[in-house]
Amino acid sequence: MNYARTVWAHLQKDLRLEWRSKDALNGMLFFSLLVVVLFSFAFDPTMAVSRQIAGGILWVALLFASVTALNQTWTRELRNRVLDAQRMAPSPASALFLSKVLANFLFVTMIQVVLAPLFIIFYNLRAIGQGWLMLLVLPLGTLALVVNGTFFAALSLRTRNREMLLPLILFPVSVPALLAMVQSTTAILTGESDPGLWIRMLSGYDIIFVTLCLLLFETVLDAE
Repeated sequence: MNYARTVWAHLQKDLRLEWRSKDALNGMLFFSLLVVVLFSFAFDPTMAVSRQIAGGILWVALLFASVTALNQTWTRELRNRVLDAQRMAPSPASALFLSKVLANFLFVTMIQVVLAPLFIIFYNLRAIGQGWLMLLVLPLGTLALVVNGTFFAALSLRTRNREMLLPLILFPVSVPALLAMVQSTTAILTGESDPGLWIRMLSGYDIIFVTLCLLLFETVLDAE
C-alpha cells in the first residue's frame, strides 16, 4: 500500500467516525456561534470599527472551537487500543499524522462555511481591500491551527490532564500565526494596508511547522 492510499484509508476512517457521532463538529459549531453572537451584541455593526475587530473575533472563535476537535482526534484512538495497533503497523507514522491534519482541516473548514454568512450579517462586513485574498488567508490560517493542534494533542495524549495541557501548549506556539491571521484579515476588510507581508509570514509559518511536525511525529507516536 503506497503512502497516498495509507493517508486516504486513515482519513476515510476519521470522516466516517465523525459522520456517525458528530461530536467534534457539534462542539465546534456551538462554541463558535456563541462567540460570534455574543460579540455582535457588544459592538455596533454599522460602525467602521466592526471591520477592524471582525478578524480577531473570527480567528479567536476558530482557535478556541478547534480545540474541541483536536482533543477528539486522538482520544478515539485510545479505545480498544487502536493506537497501539497503529504503532505496530508497517505504514509510516507521518501518514497517520497527515490524515489527522486533513480531517481536522476539513472539520474547521466546514465551520468556516457556516460562520461566513453569519459574520457578514451580524457585523455588516464588506471587504474594502482585495477580498479574494481571504481565499488564501483562511486555508493558510486553518492549516497553522490544525497542524500544531494535531501534533500537540498527540504529544499530550498520555498525560492526565490532556484537555487542559493542549491549549496551554498550543496557544503560545500559535501566537505568530494568530498575529498574521488577524492582521491580514483586518487589512483585507479595512483596505488600510497591504496584507502581503502577513500572508507571506503565515505561509512561512505553515511550511516550517508542517515540516517539523511530520519529521518529529514518529518520535511522539513511539514515546511511552
